Amino acid sequence: MKFTDGFWLMRDGVHVSYATEVRDLHVSDDHFTAYAAVRRVEHRGHTLNSPLITVECFSPAEGVIGVRATHHAGKAHRGPDFALRDAGTGDAEGEGPEVVYAARTRREGSVTELTSGPLTVRLDGDGPWGLTFLDADGRRLTAVEAKGTAFATTGDGAHHMVAQLALGVGEYVYGLGERFTPYVKNGQSVDIWQADGGTSSEQAYKNIPFHLSSRGYGVFVNHPGKVSYEIGSESVGQVQFSVEDQSIEYYVVAGPTPKEVLARYTALTGRPALPPAWSFGLWLTTSFCTPYDEETVTSFVDGMAERNIPLSVFHFDCFWMREYQWTDFRWDPDTFPDPEGMLARLKERGLRISMWINPYIAQKSALFEEAARLGYLVRRPNGDIWQWDLWQAGMALVDFTHPEARAWFQSKLRTLLDQGVDCFKTDFGERVPTDVVWHDGSDPERMHNYYTHLYNQCVFELLEKERGAGEAVLFARSATAGGQQYPVHWGGDCFASFNAMAESLRGGLSLSLSGFGFWSHDIGGFEGTPDPEVFKRWLAFGLLSSHSRLHGNMSYRVPWEFGDEAVEVARQFTELKHRLMPYLYGAAVEAHRDGTPLMRPMLLEFPDDPACRTLDRQYMLGPGLLVAPVFTAEGDVEFYLPEGDWTHLLTGETVTGPVWRRETHGFDSLPLYVRPGAVLPLGADDQRPDGDWTSGLTLLAQRDADGVVVTVPDHRGAPAATYTAVRDGGTLRVTARGTDRPFRVRVVGGGSARGTGEVVVRLP
Repeated sequence: MKFTDGFWLMRDGVHVSYATEVRDLHVSDDHFTAYAAVRRVEHRGHTLNSPLITVECFSPAEGVIGVRATHHAGKAHRGPDFALRDAGTGDAEGEGPEVVYAARTRREGSVTELTSGPLTVRLDGDGPWGLTFLDADGRRLTAVEAKGTAFATTGDGAHHMVAQLALGVGEYVYGLGERFTPYVKNGQSVDIWQADGGTSSEQAYKNIPFHLSSRGYGVFVNHPGKVSYEIGSESVGQVQFSVEDQSIEYYVVAGPTPKEVLARYTALTGRPALPPAWSFGLWLTTSFCTPYDEETVTSFVDGMAERNIPLSVFHFDCFWMREYQWTDFRWDPDTFPDPEGMLARLKERGLRISMWINPYIAQKSALFEEAARLGYLVRRPNGDIWQWDLWQAGMALVDFTHPEARAWFQSKLRTLLDQGVDCFKTDFGERVPTDVVWHDGSDPERMHNYYTHLYNQCVFELLEKERGAGEAVLFARSATAGGQQYPVHWGGDCFASFNAMAESLRGGLSLSLSGFGFWSHDIGGFEGTPDPEVFKRWLAFGLLSSHSRLHGNMSYRVPWEFGDEAVEVARQFTELKHRLMPYLYGAAVEAHRDGTPLMRPMLLEFPDDPACRTLDRQYMLGPGLLVAPVFTAEGDVEFYLPEGDWTHLLTGETVTGPVWRRETHGFDSLPLYVRPGAVLPLGADDQRPDGDWTSGLTLLAQRDADGVVVTVPDHRGAPAATYTAVRDGGTLRVTARGTDRPFRVRVVGGGSARGTGEVVVRLP
């Protein structure tokens, strides 16, 4: 939201009061509070009829400093609030060893500092108002400058708290959720407000009030409602964020590397759960508005088997239920007369089952009267149930702030789990009204964004309870901060085009820099029917993403609909992903443990390479594999390789970076390069994602690999085997621990050897 009219003027009806000077300062051992006047106070009369802004600086966790600026503190607080983790929790479940840290203040003359780990905030009480954030070496990261703390009133009577943090020369801003606009957010206006807007607009399904800076810090605005950002736009040297409230609270998160920023941020807001290994295989759906019944489903599954395309999950989209009755959790008896038998037959073939749901109850559903009678539906202030006809006729919303409503919703899902369903696609959750009353008294404006969190949490916790930890997985569309705890999330409704493929990747990379570890998208696009060229290129991209799903709207996405070559491409890249599972699941464990996403923008792995700071058409899949999807029918692709010798995984070609490359690829290929110095574990089983990864394992080692430790996990994420590769003269010596199984070591451009315990290979 913009308040100014250029540099000198305000917009019509806007009045802004800026913190100007410190009038009082209270300093404790681990925090301080400043009282800032909004004008220069030259005599006692200036203290009258003039506001103060109270600014508190504190540390909720090591390397994180919070700033809370308040105008009127008496406003009633109604919630909801982000559930932030205690600083003392050590792992994703909050059950690890206590981490002891000490934030401390220091005063020297007029200067007061608060230090937490490698981060310090400095206030000079004698100077103009401002806060300076310093890294461990005392270098400035960012600062609150002269207009950086304020409140503003507008002509409609609204009251906004406004904060600014300075941008440095050449500084880039990323994140703010899954955004399909340009990857670098400088120059953009962004509203954190859930919307069902597809992938081709400025709206977003997943709005996260967290941004990451290329200078090695992040900023989280601790407000679940609407947060309006002006990123080098209203004031070109500032990131401005504002909320319609009496207080604004934000946390500056230290690095110095982007990975360390994400580690600290996800320690605060929650780490991703570890998805089950089977969920990394290929998912196939009925599509949305296509006709389907058991015969259709069986023909799809048979078709995949006949063409030797491994399939892991089959998904039933909306019309598994009767029309006009979503959601009633009841199979359409005309289309699926024997759902239990059908699911049993599918599971006998080794498939997992996914079902579409949403948090709405249509009026025609038998559950509408039941939920209304029990008080489980969101109501208007006059007591009426909130309803509209957009999406489902007369639909209402389940009130997830009501504990009994949550249990009721879970009971309906439990029936499906008892039938053999394994997971749910938790669709929608964005268009949440603000003219309503919530059971727990929550502020409707704050609940608009937060509703999806309660929805996904409700379903995920049921899956964990019924299936066990490590077996729960969603396919969720909407999210807010903390939603990364309930994976997986997918990119929503995209068109079937190369442009939409590229915008989907931009959204996924932005989400990755917002703390989300796992992400997917509709292979081939959702809206429309893709050209065979688009579908085949998207297959390679989709199967080199964290999760891979074939899904469309009015047309099917079975590969043979797009020609024989599409079948070959689907088979090849599905089998490749299965062979990569020892490597991919190791990276998934890292996401769960540390908050580093599986699909990584180049910035994460190469923060010191300036060329990597703006790349949005390529990414690292885990720490050691570079992927550059092809966005043209002809196969032309341009991408960048950082310093070192990179090896193409499919061809064995070695390329020395740093270098920009232009290549042309057939549909069975794309730029897929192994990082210099890496050792890549490859499984032998190419038919399933949850195979026996240490059986027949091959370690593909770059010729410059030295001191590399590779851990192959088991299906629960615990180490199954550890391999250490060390250069020893003209050889590479690899030692195994935790396993007595034989393994092979293959050195790029060199030899290969197989053995147990220790394998030695001569280097080229």
